[in-house]
Amino acid sequence: QVQLVESGGGLVQAGGSLRLSCAASGRTFSRAAMGWFRQAPGKEREFVAVINWSNSNTYYTDSVKGRFTISGDNAKNTAYLQMSGLKPEDTAVYYCAVRLSASRSYYYAGPTSYDYWGQGTQVTVSS
Repeated sequence: QVQLVESGGGLVQAGGSLRLSCAASGRTFSRAAMGWFRQAPGKEREFVAVINWSNSNTYYTDSVKGRFTISGDNAKNTAYLQMSGLKPEDTAVYYCAVRLSASRSYYYAGPTSYDYWGQGTQVTVSS
């Protein structure tokens, strides 16, 4: 059974930074893609970033480019989302997700492309 456990959320002032972690267990992730999504109250879940585990390729939604960085530690099966320059509009519950078999050359930005999800971690950015 695959498990994803997020951590690192919290309350931060605008302009501040947070690092989210997503620890994965239960399967082999060498061909996986791990993504981060977020969902604000009253809004649909939206794609934030994804990393391909096999070649470390990354892809971001436009609104976070230059502010957020996704990375991974293969030895720990853990993905990270370093968030800097946070804005109030970044406030949301952040979820990590994994697609177990991912193409090396395709970026998975749709929620339905993922097989397993974490429970989410709240990020609140005050103005």
